[in-house]
Amino acid sequence: MKIKKQPHEIWQEYEIGVSYKQSIGNKGLYETVKQNENFFIGNQWEGVNAPDLDKPVINILKRVVSYFVSTLVSDDIGVNVEPFGGITDDDGKYIMGILSNQFDEIMENCGMTSKNRDAIRNAAVDGDACMYFWFNPDVQAADNVFGRIECEEIDNTNVYFGNPQVWEVQKQPYIIISFRKMVQSVIEEAEKNNIKDISGIVADDDPNGVNRENENGKCTVLIKFWKENGTVRYMKTVSNTVIKPETDLGYKRYPLAWFSWDKIKNSMHGQACLTGLIPNQIFINKMFAMSMQHVKNMAFPKYVYNQAYFPNGFSNRVGEAIPVTGDPNMVLNTKTVTADMSSQVLQMIDNVISYTRDTMGASDAALGNIKPDNTSAIIATQKASAMPLELQRMSFYQFVEDYVRIFLDIMAENYGMRDVSYTDENGETVNTLFDFGRLKNLFLKLNIDIGASTYWSELMQVQTTDNLFSKGIITDAVTYLEAIPNGYIKNKGDIIKKLKEKQEQDQMLQQAIMGGGLNGTMSDMQNGSVPETIYGNGSGNYYNPDMQESVM
Repeated sequence: MKIKKQPHEIWQEYEIGVSYKQSIGNKGLYETVKQNENFFIGNQWEGVNAPDLDKPVINILKRVVSYFVSTLVSDDIGVNVEPFGGITDDDGKYIMGILSNQFDEIMENCGMTSKNRDAIRNAAVDGDACMYFWFNPDVQAADNVFGRIECEEIDNTNVYFGNPQVWEVQKQPYIIISFRKMVQSVIEEAEKNNIKDISGIVADDDPNGVNRENENGKCTVLIKFWKENGTVRYMKTVSNTVIKPETDLGYKRYPLAWFSWDKIKNSMHGQACLTGLIPNQIFINKMFAMSMQHVKNMAFPKYVYNQAYFPNGFSNRVGEAIPVTGDPNMVLNTKTVTADMSSQVLQMIDNVISYTRDTMGASDAALGNIKPDNTSAIIATQKASAMPLELQRMSFYQFVEDYVRIFLDIMAENYGMRDVSYTDENGETVNTLFDFGRLKNLFLKLNIDIGASTYWSELMQVQTTDNLFSKGIITDAVTYLEAIPNGYIKNKGDIIKKLKEKQEQDQMLQQAIMGGGLNGTMSDMQNGSVPETIYGNGSGNYYNPDMQESVM
């Protein structure tokens, strides 16, 4: 298809994307996201006109979503990269060591641990999560090394797919990302890119209406990505002016990762776990508000008195003298009998809360609301409760795998020749110069395994190895040391080398003793072939020269 590259054409595509989002569901995506965000943070009475009614918030949705987030990212993410082919074994170990180190460095610099939590939170509350990656050449990554990968979280309301009926990112004909930026910063960026005509860069309103408040002095900036001749290109515009001309990034993949909570058929947007349960939350809040009003009106007795006897009014203060008109013995007062609230009200509230949590997949056992009488049963129940989240967990792992592949794409194109370090098989840190362009020439194929880091936890591996060694399952010291992760034992490589040398000496001695093949010469003793106190006579018998007796 022909790609539109004029600013006004890109703006029209953007407005088409806005119209699509406004047509999703009963309220449109923008209003749905706004309502979900309000209910998540506890702003659940917005727009309700009831000045005399207390407005309690029993926010069960936030607790359940927080449970979902903590369950899916309770551990850091581990990335296990292995080559399928295209490189030799030696090259494979060498390149995999460098890539593993670079992945760790990128995730640390980008703060991916916290961004992963934010992504799951956004998907659960808004329906989708998106991360945008780019290469920043102006940042110093290390000594004599410039340029590193940056990451930014993008709201689903600001991402527009060329084909919104398809959720796969890499199948899109084009993708548009919108930003709200200060006009002056946009002008400076355009001038930096040698744009001469900047008269069209002026303040405007946010068309989708999400950020109309406090938006003075800002304009909407659009970044359009598309693929041409096998590589990703992009350009940056406002409504009628180019900010960044067309540029070939050289990437094979769009630099965006997309994650939906529950996929909706024929839609790029997913369903948030909050959306269908907001009516339940509204009912709970209303019932609590009316129960509180009933308690205020009916819980305390009301006195009824004859005003003719109390011209100055009746007082209920303790110890106060009350003047009356007429005979005090004729004064009568009584109190009304209050009506008790039906127990069905609180029972109904409890049932709605319980059913809502259960349907969301967050039972009392999962949330820790049960008495720990049977620990094994609790653990089993919690694991069973977490099963409904397995689909989201797998989608999240695919999301991580997608952006790891984006890392590879950017490194192959932008890193070039740079100083890197990696840990070799002996646990030693090696500094070297590596050309990341090799990743393109080798047509590298990777098997990326994503999972909770406990699968590859170093501490867990050390503990398991210790148990195997102490129980005699592992009996060889070299095998034990090789199984210990690098960095836990200083000079591990030297220790393994010494142990292997001793094992070779012991093996040679054993073979000589069993086969009688060594001649007992002093040179054999001096070069370490046999112990100094034992040497042979060539006949299979070995003697101690001090004791002059056979030891076999």
